[in-house]
Amino acid sequence: MSDEEKVLLDFLKVNSAYEAKVIPGTGTFTFLSKLTGIPQVWKLDSNGEPEQFIKTDDRVLSVHHSPTGNWTVVGVDSKGNEKQQLYIVGATGENPEVLVESKDHFHYVGGWSKDGRYLSYSSNRRHPAFFDVFIIDVETREVEQVFTNDANCVPLGWLDNESFFVSMMETNIDRIIYLVNIRTKETVRLGKEDELARMHSPRVGKREGFVLADTNEDTLHLCRFSMEDPGHLDKLLHWEKWDMEEIALSPDGDLLSFTLNEGGITRLGVYATNSRTYELIDSLPDGVIGSMSWLSNDSFLFTMKTPMNPGDIWKYTLATKKVERLTFIGQSETVGGYWRVPELHSFKSFDGLEVPYFFYNQDTDKSKPAVIYVHGGPEAQSRAEYNPVLQYLVYKGFAVAVPNIRGSNGYGRAYLKLDDADKRLDAVADLASLAGALVESHQVLPDKIGIMGRSYGGFMVLSALTQYPDLWAAGVDIVGMSNLRTFLMNTGEWRRYLRECEYGSLAKHSDFFEETAPMNLTHQITAPLLVFHGRNDSRVPVSEAEQIVADLKKMDREVEMVIFEDEGHQTEKIENHITMHTKTVEFFEKHLYAGLRV
Repeated sequence: MSDEEKVLLDFLKVNSAYEAKVIPGTGTFTFLSKLTGIPQVWKLDSNGEPEQFIKTDDRVLSVHHSPTGNWTVVGVDSKGNEKQQLYIVGATGENPEVLVESKDHFHYVGGWSKDGRYLSYSSNRRHPAFFDVFIIDVETREVEQVFTNDANCVPLGWLDNESFFVSMMETNIDRIIYLVNIRTKETVRLGKEDELARMHSPRVGKREGFVLADTNEDTLHLCRFSMEDPGHLDKLLHWEKWDMEEIALSPDGDLLSFTLNEGGITRLGVYATNSRTYELIDSLPDGVIGSMSWLSNDSFLFTMKTPMNPGDIWKYTLATKKVERLTFIGQSETVGGYWRVPELHSFKSFDGLEVPYFFYNQDTDKSKPAVIYVHGGPEAQSRAEYNPVLQYLVYKGFAVAVPNIRGSNGYGRAYLKLDDADKRLDAVADLASLAGALVESHQVLPDKIGIMGRSYGGFMVLSALTQYPDLWAAGVDIVGMSNLRTFLMNTGEWRRYLRECEYGSLAKHSDFFEETAPMNLTHQITAPLLVFHGRNDSRVPVSEAEQIVADLKKMDREVEMVIFEDEGHQTEKIENHITMHTKTVEFFEKHLYAGLRV
C-alpha cells in the first residue's frame, strides 16, 4: 500500500459515536459506533473506554431500553436491506434472542409502555404498502394487532400503559399524529382535521403535551396541547426563519431540551415548561446536534458532529451550565490536522433565488478543480459535519462545494416545495448556477468541475450531466435513480405514494418523467461517469444503475459500475467504503487534475 493510500484509509477509518440512549435507573448509556466495522451497540467501561454491549451479526439500526432498564431491544437488518428484525437482551447485553422476526418485512419500533411490559412496533406484513401497529408482551411473547390502517404508519412514544402515539405520512413531508388507546381502539388526532402540517416528536409532561409542527407557519416550531383538547395547538416558541428539529423532555417534565437548525448548523437550547422561557447554549462548536437523552432532571446527553469531529457523545449539566465530552471516538491523530471547516456562502440561481452552500478550500491563492456534492432526500440537508471523502478531496487540492439546492430541508416549507413534480429541472438549474458562481467567486477552473451525489443526489448528478453536459468534467452517481418513472414502478409499494408526493405521480407525470429522465438522454452525456449501487437496495432498485450503464456502454461512453453484493441503500461495511472512496478519488484525480499536476 502506498503512502497516499494509507492516508486515504486513515480518512475513511475514522469512527464516530452517535445515538446515545440512557439506560433508565442505571446512570449509564449506550451508543452506536462502527468500531468493529459495522454499527453495533457500545457502552463505556469504568475507565471511560468503549466496550461492546451487544454483539449482532449485522448492523444495528435502532436501540430501545425498557423503562425499568431490565431489557433492551435492538433492530438489526441483513446486508443493508433496512428490514429490521427485533432482538431482545437482558441487562447484561448477552445472548440476544429473537423477539420479532419476519425477514421479508419491515419493523419499526415505537417504544415501551410505561411499565415496561409491552413494546410497540409497526410492520407491513398484511400488505407491502400498509403498516399496521402491533404490541408484544415481552414476558409471554404474545402479539396483538392494535391499529390497522392502509397507510405508512409508525408508532411513537407511549402516554401511559394503554395509549401511545402513531404517526402517519400524509405526504412526503406532512404527518398526522394520533393518540391510540389499545383497549378501546379510540383514536384522537393532534391538531385540526383539515390541516396539512409537518409534525413530529410528541412529548407528554405532567399537565400538558408538546409537539413540533409548522401549522400556520413556514417553519417548525414548539407547540403545546392538552389531553382535553388535543385538536388545538398553542404556539410556544418559534423562529421565523429556522426549523426547530428535536425536543426531549426531562424526567420531571419541567424542562425541554431542543435543537434549532440555523442553515445547517445546530443551536442547542433548554425550554422551561413552567415559566415559558428558554436559553440557548453558546459554548459548543458549529456542527450538528441530535439524539438527546436525559440522564437526570439536571443533565442530558446528545450527539455532536462537526466537520472536525465525525461524532461523539456529550453531556450538558444545567446547574453548572457546562458541556462535557464523554467519548473521544471521532478523532484521528494521523489525519485530523488536515480536516477543514467549510465556509457558509450563497449564490443567486437563474431565477434570483438565494441558494446556500458550504465551501471547502485548502488554498485560496490559486485556481483549481472543484467537486460539487449533492445530498439525497430530496428533502435532506447538507450540514456542518464530517464527510471523509470530501475532506480527502480538499486535502488533495480540490475545492469542494456542498449546496442545499431548492427542495432541501431546513429552510421552511416554501423552500421545500420549490422542486416538486414538474419543477424538478429548476433544482438542476441551481447546480448549473452554482458551477458559474464557483468560477466567478472562488477561482475554480471552468473546465475542471466534477459532480457527485448519493440517492436523489445521484439522480441530480445524472440530470446535470444530461441537461448541462458542457459544464462537467466528470460525475459520480451513488445509488441514484436514472428514470423517475421506472423508479416509482419498481420501488417498494410502501414508499411509492410518499415519493409521488415529491416527484409527481405515475398517473399524471409519466410523460414528464420520460422527457427528463437521464436514462432517455444518455446521448447527451459526454463526461466520464462512475456508478455505485448496493444489490440489496430496498429504496432505489439496482436496475436503475444497470439500465443507464448498459445504455452508455452501447454508445461506447466512458462509464464504470461497481455493485456491492452485501449492501443496500446505505454503504456500511468499511471494506466497501474503502473501495468506493478510493475509486472516487482516483476517478476525480484522473479527470479533473489531468494536465495540472507537476
